[in-house]
Amino acid sequence: MKNNRVGIGLVGAGAIGVRSCLMHFVVPDVQDRAVVTAVCDPVPGRAEAAAAKYNVESHYLSFEELLADDNVDMISLGTPIGMHYEQAVKALNAGKHIHCNKTVTTKVAECDSLMELAARKNLHIVPSPGMLMMPHNQRIRRAVLEGRVGDIAMAIAGGAGGQTYHIDEPYRHGDDILTNTNPTWYFKKPGGGPLYDVTVYFMHILTGILGPAKRLCAFSGSKIKEYEFRGEKIANETDDCTLINLDFGDNLHGIIYAIPYGGLGGTIGGFTPILIGSKGTLMGAKLGEKSLIYDGDYEPNVNAEHKALPENHVFADIMQTVDLIREGKPTIVTMDHARHVVDIIESGYASAATGKTITLKPTKYAPLPLEALATID
Repeated sequence: MKNNRVGIGLVGAGAIGVRSCLMHFVVPDVQDRAVVTAVCDPVPGRAEAAAAKYNVESHYLSFEELLADDNVDMISLGTPIGMHYEQAVKALNAGKHIHCNKTVTTKVAECDSLMELAARKNLHIVPSPGMLMMPHNQRIRRAVLEGRVGDIAMAIAGGAGGQTYHIDEPYRHGDDILTNTNPTWYFKKPGGGPLYDVTVYFMHILTGILGPAKRLCAFSGSKIKEYEFRGEKIANETDDCTLINLDFGDNLHGIIYAIPYGGLGGTIGGFTPILIGSKGTLMGAKLGEKSLIYDGDYEPNVNAEHKALPENHVFADIMQTVDLIREGKPTIVTMDHARHVVDIIESGYASAATGKTITLKPTKYAPLPLEALATID
């Protein structure tokens, strides 16, 4: 680390890498703490174009070249989900800290392996998405803990239209190498599909508010068999219509879903859960007529300039890694939480395939206590 600035190596100069990392680390307020020192991408010319546009010192075609760069202290993995585990192992063995975009891996065993290796190497892994850094999600949890919703019987959260969303994203339809990123991997295994890509957000929110689930049963399948992107036919190999029933204990039940229709705007309750309790229903982050989303709500390290940029929540996660490296500052965005969510996804698919109810694995994840939460005015 030079001049107390963390050198970030961006792995993948595609959609998420450009928007969550490159756009944010040219903003002046972070220049004294972190800088993107290198970018790699296997598409010839893409990393070079990204480096030129965003003033990055080094660019590479291969991941291995980036890992060999002594100016890279940490990496941000912006590659397809199915590649995360193998790349994270290589990064840890190369002595690099990691920020990993969602979903961190596809299997609990992979999470366990990464956590053990990181601990042995004395390195940090921060997994997206850090949804409980958002003040309104903390206020929803506070409302639950303070009994403002009463005795909760049902919680519902999920995502709609995620795969169609990626087909239609405007920056995929540009004429240059940074804006014509092909989304085919979203429709392929392992790691593709809306549970890993969109519903993962809701799993982090719901378990962040209610705590870890205990068991589940699920139904899952595929509705849309083929998509079209810029004249190219893409066969959908993933499940795009999934319903997971969660048991949180004490007869508190949850529904997590991923459906192919409606677009992201068709998601019930927006990007907030529905909680149905003895004192009423909390929906759209509203307690009655009172919204728990306040003007000026920002995640840590996000200001108005970053808020105006896309994927600012991922930038906030990257900065959690930076703060850990520079200051040893603890983060609420933990591998234990991400591991529990991976367990829900992995077990959900297994339940759908077997028709069995599955008990989730023991977890060290614990939700935020009352004293750590944003206040309700």
